[in-house]
Parts: sequence; C-alpha cells; structure tokens
Amino acid sequence: MSNLIVPAWKLDPGPVRALCTTRRGGASQAPYDDGAGGPGLNLGQHVGDDAAHVSANRAWLRTLLPSDPVWLNQVHGAAVVDAGAVSGVPDADASFATTPGVVCAVLTADCLPVLFCDMAGKVVAAAHAGWRGLAAGVLGNTATRMREAGAERIQAWLGPAIGPRRFEVGADVRKAFAGLDPAGRHFALQPNGKYLADIYALARLELHACGVDLLDGGDFCTVEDAPRFYSYRRDGVTGRMASLIWIDA
Repeated sequence: MSNLIVPAWKLDPGPVRALCTTRRGGASQAPYDDGAGGPGLNLGQHVGDDAAHVSANRAWLRTLLPSDPVWLNQVHGAAVVDAGAVSGVPDADASFATTPGVVCAVLTADCLPVLFCDMAGKVVAAAHAGWRGLAAGVLGNTATRMREAGAERIQAWLGPAIGPRRFEVGADVRKAFAGLDPAGRHFALQPNGKYLADIYALARLELHACGVDLLDGGDFCTVEDAPRFYSYRRDGVTGRMASLIWIDA
C-alpha cells in the first residue's frame, strides 16, 4: 500500500503537481509510528517527536519536490501568504504560489487540507482548514488571493480530515457556522446534546460561495482509518501529515 496520496482533479491541471503524505514510511517511532509497529512519516516538528526522525522524514519528502516546502506556523486563522515572497515560517493557514517550483504546504492530523489550482496551471495554493479557520473564511480568502494573482477558473481537492461520523462538536461550533449553514443541515444533534459536524460539507459550502465549484476528494476519515492517517482526535499525541502543491519548473 502506498505511503502517498496523489490528488485527483476534475479537469487536467496541466503542469500542476500535488501529493499528500500518510503515516506510512519514514523514521518516526511510537506514538508517531505507522500504526502497525513500523516507522512513521511524521512531518511535524512541534508534536514531541525525535527531531532527528522528523529531519529524516522531511529529507525523504524533499527528494520528491522541486524545492523545500514553504512551511507555515498554522494558527487556525484565515491569513493567506505568497509562498514565493515569504521568509522564515509565517503565521498563516494558507499560501499560494505563481512561481514554478515553489511548494505550498500544510500539516494536518484531523483538520482539513485543501489544495487549489487554476485551470491554466498558473496559480496554486494550499490551505489548512480547522473549524475555526473554516468559519473565519480561510478558503474564500485563498480563492481571492489566487484571483488577485491571476487565477481564472479554480478547482480544489479536499484531503484527509476527520469524517462526519467522528467530528463531535458543541453548540459553539454550530453557532460559528450560522451564516454559512443557517439551518444547521450539516450538524446532526446527538443524545448528549452535542453535534456531529460534516467538515467536508461545510468546506464545500464555503467553496461554492466563493465561486469554486470544481471539487474532488472529501471521502476520507482520519479518525477511522488508523492504518493510513494520524489523528489528534483519536490518539492525542500523534504525528502530522503534509499536503503539498506546486507548478512544475
């Protein structure tokens, strides 16, 4: 079984390349392993894993890419940066690129990674959409920045995230999406008074609202698929997977 997922697109994006890692492969040991006693491909430096293992994992990932990924300090917000113009590790939850070879990247372990490209293959982007960032409009902001950079028709791929049978939230989360989902159609009330939220459906609502209607992916569950995915909700202490996109140089 592969340790990588290659996104499928509704329409051929030309020179755009993208991939999403899983927990398989790498050098990390439990609890950052592959779930079956083998080494894991944790790419997060902030989760308590051995720094040498994370460095080895990132070095392997680098062999698949045209340049070092532009990593972000993800803060569950809605800021979007130009990956080709930043230095260091900016506080942001999405980045876009217009320069071939510049790699946009986000890390996740239940939150939703969304990869974007325009039909001409001239602008790409990656967004980290936890519920706070999603409610704050990170996907719409990403599409706006892409259009400002020259993107025309945009398509998006929804990567591995917590599924609708597992994402239990409180009334505060339902309230945060009242503008996007006023009837609460994507929140199923449970006997304990909480809700099961469908983060994929909420993301599709936001994407449609900002004019992105070519969508693929969105059929994963990080919590339920332990052999493939890290999950913070399931395990607490765990690794992080990367979703990455770039334009071929």
